Amino acid sequence: MIPKTLLLALAAAPLVAAHGKVADVVGDLGGNGTALAIQGGMVPGPGPNRKTEVDTTVFKSRNIMSDGLGKTQGGGKVQLNDIQQAMELSGNTLPQVSSAGGTISGTFHIVTTDGAGPIDAVLDPTATGAFSQGTKLQVLQQVPGNAGFIRPDGTVPNGGRALFERALSVIYKRATNVNKDYPMAFAVPAGTKCTGTMGGQNNVCLVKIANSNRNGPFGGNVPIQIVDAAGSAAAPAAGGAAAPAAAAAPAAAAAAAPAAAAAPASAPAAKKRPVGFQG
Repeated sequence: MIPKTLLLALAAAPLVAAHGKVADVVGDLGGNGTALAIQGGMVPGPGPNRKTEVDTTVFKSRNIMSDGLGKTQGGGKVQLNDIQQAMELSGNTLPQVSSAGGTISGTFHIVTTDGAGPIDAVLDPTATGAFSQGTKLQVLQQVPGNAGFIRPDGTVPNGGRALFERALSVIYKRATNVNKDYPMAFAVPAGTKCTGTMGGQNNVCLVKIANSNRNGPFGGNVPIQIVDAAGSAAAPAAGGAAAPAAAAAPAAAAAAAPAAAAAPASAPAAKKRPVGFQG
């Protein structure tokens, strides 16, 4: 039997490999997206860790409210212009979220046994990676896991057994391939405004989704847009929306003028009375 103190020490030690990533995200009003730096189908699901973990984003801090976009093994530092590759994979419309209070939902892919839940999310309205100034989102659907750990068959260890299994992972210096998808969902507060610009896209917010295990943390950054009920991107300020309506007033007045001018011409016709008319 391994002493509890040894198990705790082993459980705190970092693993050589352990990953989980954001595969896809949709908004409650449509659109589709994936995390920046995701490489798509070229990365296998099952297989050796060196091949399956290359596009998982690794962040510096376990605090979800920390700045930075992280890095991947295959591509290095994650960049804002990675949005172009993300849109090539997922389509031309970013996840569209209601300005009245919407949701984002999608798939968190657990690559290895130490890349599981629970996960958190934070929204940066400037889409620059300034997550420390962002808004933490409410979790609506959680990814299973115990301190980021899950068994290869998808079951979650608990209590002393979880410590024991984590200790074995440290001893063998590797995490085991899981290759399982789990649904996730988060609520976006009403009134959220996106002010960022990425890859030619305006009114963009950036959402960081990640777990908090000691070996990463792991996850990804997903660009989204906030839209109004009509389905158009919500502007950062209301003034711009009011301007077109104000500009339309002179045009409406001008259109009404010819109709008013035509009224006298039609007046004589109005004097003709049908046969038998009394009045």
